[in-house]
Amino acid sequence: MNSYLHGPSLMPLLGETIGENLRRTVERCGDREALVVRGQGYRATYRQLWEQTTALARALLASGVQKGDRVGIWAPNRFEWVITQFATARIGAILVNINPAYKTSELQYALTQSGISLLIHARAFRSSDYVAMVAEVCRHCPGVRETIVIDSDWTKLLERASGATEAELAGRESRLQFDDAINIQYTSGTTGFPKGATLSHHNILNNGYLVGEMIKYTEQDRVCIPVPFYHCFGMVMGNLACSSHGACMVVPADAFDPLATLETIAAERCTSLYGVPTMFIAQLSHPRFSEFDLTSLRTGIMAGSPCPVEVMKQVQSSMHMPEVTICYGMTETSPVSTQSSWNDPLDRRVSTVGRVHPHVEIKIVDPESGAIVPRGTPGELCTRGYSVMLGYWGNEEATREAIDAAGWMHTGDLATADAGGYVNIVGRIKDMIIRGGENVYPREVEEFLYTHPAVLDVQVIGLPSAKYGEEVMAWVKRRPGTEVTSDELAAFCRGRIATFKIPSHWKFVDEFPTTVTGKVQKFRMREMAVAELGLQVAAAQRTA
Repeated sequence: MNSYLHGPSLMPLLGETIGENLRRTVERCGDREALVVRGQGYRATYRQLWEQTTALARALLASGVQKGDRVGIWAPNRFEWVITQFATARIGAILVNINPAYKTSELQYALTQSGISLLIHARAFRSSDYVAMVAEVCRHCPGVRETIVIDSDWTKLLERASGATEAELAGRESRLQFDDAINIQYTSGTTGFPKGATLSHHNILNNGYLVGEMIKYTEQDRVCIPVPFYHCFGMVMGNLACSSHGACMVVPADAFDPLATLETIAAERCTSLYGVPTMFIAQLSHPRFSEFDLTSLRTGIMAGSPCPVEVMKQVQSSMHMPEVTICYGMTETSPVSTQSSWNDPLDRRVSTVGRVHPHVEIKIVDPESGAIVPRGTPGELCTRGYSVMLGYWGNEEATREAIDAAGWMHTGDLATADAGGYVNIVGRIKDMIIRGGENVYPREVEEFLYTHPAVLDVQVIGLPSAKYGEEVMAWVKRRPGTEVTSDELAAFCRGRIATFKIPSHWKFVDEFPTTVTGKVQKFRMREMAVAELGLQVAAAQRTA
């Protein structure tokens, strides 16, 4: 049996734009709560959300925004982000998501590479003064004709709505097609410049809808969304999964905070919770965790990076999320390609990323030959279907490298598929460690180390070695109140995993380097470890 899988479905794809879909939800659930942003004290029903997106859409029309124009949004999670997401979709403008963690050079690149003409941004975020940074950068970006500071200019922007009629807005909406580009998201590559994944209404609306279908969303659900909107996890799996089902989007704070998230779940009686594994770990280990009533939860999504089995078990039991699922995907595939089901057997839900998504094809191939490998054999996971991006904005060469002539998106992830069609991600092609000719998959070693009672979190990387080519290194977070040494962990491994998989280097840390979405940056860990070990070697040589 080969590693080709197709996701059959009785659920038809939605052949409509995001605006058309939102309109249908408003007609069905107009008086139900649609969006709650606790940090801003904001609440809106679906009818109010529609009215506010209508006002902004007309204001943008009056500001001269044409179909296909790029409108940038640079802000943390706040209600204005959601209004902008839906308003730009309704007028056919392409929303360009800008990472809140960007600094001036990254901002300038995004503005110029995508051709943003209007930028909507917050005044500041954390230590970054966005106003000053925009002023500095825009001197070099003549294409940016206007910038809107949400904190001071939002009301004035909405006042422009009188400059465009309802009929003009309706006329613009009637000319939109669901295959139109509607969103650009910059991928956080580890080398070279970020690439702008260009996504259509059809891409992201259907992916959000099907994610919600997989966990049985209805208008009764209230979804806690602590993940950032600038990423697919927030704006697609969060916002669009909710809006396509009439569920309520509940936003704890402008950025992830474990205490604010726990408070929000309890106060708003959320039924679903999203997060990357590090977010769930932070909540489970919070000293006030036991104070909060989380019994309203039933489901949720863990995604963004491989989920430790032990963490998944704690989420299901301690956080009252028996129907929690794991999703796997990438920005370029809108994002979800596989998802575990709420009723999958426990061992399948905690040890795999589920099965192929409805209307999606996947295959696992030998990275060298491109041939499909047998079930159970590791290879590169490729995805094909409605969810594959239109391409990288303004970069045809990179698009051709990522999407082959047959329409397969090459993910760069190493995966296996079992006889039941369950997929397991065993690492990135570039993360796989080859030690003395033996392949070491970091995920396998991480999962084993999680079973040690003193290990709260662990990340495994490969380091260069003159003798073996590469050697294994583990970065370990200890559980509060525990002590364990590298010798003790090595002894724990001996006799339980192959000797070549046992880390040669250990580092105990309080935090891992991560992106703003909470994804661990293994390339940064490698850089840091190589530098530290190099300094130690140099110091020893000088002492000698």
